[in-house]
Amino acid sequence: MSTPAHAGIAVLQMNPLSPLLEQELKSRFAVHRWFDLTDHERFLSDYAGLIQAVVTGGHIGLPNDLLERLPALKIVAINGVGYDKVDLEAARRHGVCVSRTAGVLTDDVADLAVGLVITLLRGIVTSDRFVRAGSWTSGEAPLARKVSGKRFGIVGLGNIGAAIAQRLTAFGPVAYHNRSAKPVPYAFVDSLKDLAAASDVLILAASSNAATRGMVGSEILESLGPQGYLVNVARGALIDEPALIRALYNHRIAGAALDVFVDEPQVPAALRAAPNVVLTPHIASATVETREAMARSVLANLDAFFAGEPVPGAID
Repeated sequence: MSTPAHAGIAVLQMNPLSPLLEQELKSRFAVHRWFDLTDHERFLSDYAGLIQAVVTGGHIGLPNDLLERLPALKIVAINGVGYDKVDLEAARRHGVCVSRTAGVLTDDVADLAVGLVITLLRGIVTSDRFVRAGSWTSGEAPLARKVSGKRFGIVGLGNIGAAIAQRLTAFGPVAYHNRSAKPVPYAFVDSLKDLAAASDVLILAASSNAATRGMVGSEILESLGPQGYLVNVARGALIDEPALIRALYNHRIAGAALDVFVDEPQVPAALRAAPNVVLTPHIASATVETREAMARSVLANLDAFFAGEPVPGAID
């Protein structure tokens, strides 16, 4: 990988990144690691006026109060597809470009969604524990649920939602809820409540914003019903977590598989203890191949910006 000469440009790195991305950033820029600093105020006093770029994870973003204190900031490069933790309006007011690694995560996120559906319904995690505990010698594991023939509802039919839908058609009928209908071979359902009622498995693939925050609450979970399952590979903020916990413990839904949470990496103890929940630590894009592609995308966005060229991952 060639290394453009950006050595004099100061970059603020908000969180740990893949070894490849960290190595390439260090070879291109003067990198300051925000998460390693012990005195943020002193750092800002000394360096705030020098920082021209911020590199951050989608789950971390850039707080507005920090954005306001970086007068030389020109670009926020997100290592991820979600941008709900960056205030786009505030960035625009300050003339700051915001970019992301759109497109390179799609396959992995969709694959994980399908894997979580199968894991949840077939009880793979509980079966693994059953064998490891030596319980098989005392009897058979509890019966699970069939995946084939289930009705799947997808919330959000962007690139990722569409990739999930394409994969799930091998198992059963797919319907979706979106801001508007799309020319796709799946049934469009205008109401999220109606989609939940018509689904055996509801999969969340929507963006997190003011309109979608907490969209899956008590009403939607009641519509999904005691035989229904919830899968979230989007953002934790889409779910009212206390309502989900109540629904799980009161058997108002059959179970949930969650890759994302409201306050990552903090996961409510009630979710960690629930036997009808599968939990993964936000690993939808966590493969060697995709993390490398994400790293290259972040670098391409930064290189293009500082070369005065169109930024391929810029958010309009």
